Amino acid sequence: MTRIIPALMLMATLAMPAGAEIEEARDLMEAGRFEEAREALWPAARSGNADAEELIGVMYALGLGVEKDPIRAFDWYLRSAMKGHPGAQSGVGWYYEEGIGMPAPDLVRAYMWYVLSAIGGDPDAAISQEEVVKKMSPDQIKQAAAMVADYRVWMYPFR
Repeated sequence: MTRIIPALMLMATLAMPAGAEIEEARDLMEAGRFEEAREALWPAARSGNADAEELIGVMYALGLGVEKDPIRAFDWYLRSAMKGHPGAQSGVGWYYEEGIGMPAPDLVRAYMWYVLSAIGGDPDAAISQEEVVKKMSPDQIKQAAAMVADYRVWMYPFR
């Protein structure tokens, strides 16, 4: 029993830094200290933390502390989006809608990501979804609905 308590304390200590690093990075970003924010986010992002990945994506999208790079921004957003991060899902939808870094816009995938983002709780995603659907054909809407059903079942199984 005495060995279990120190092991649990160590596990709790190791689990805490990602959240603390992300909060520290957000504070640094608000202060305009973007290079330091990226350094604070990097360990959590490289470990697969969706919040950190999304923030790294924002930094590349806007050129905050790094050279603006839409391709790398999309990559970081996509990593986070696949883990269910609603803000990143909206970001991926926007990249598909605009066709940034792609041969052409893909309204089907844009719509799918906006819907998933709305399911995840992003309040702006429903507005984006309403706007993109106006540009889509009935066949595209049907295709997007099928894709939403495929992703939703494993991304949001209880919603």
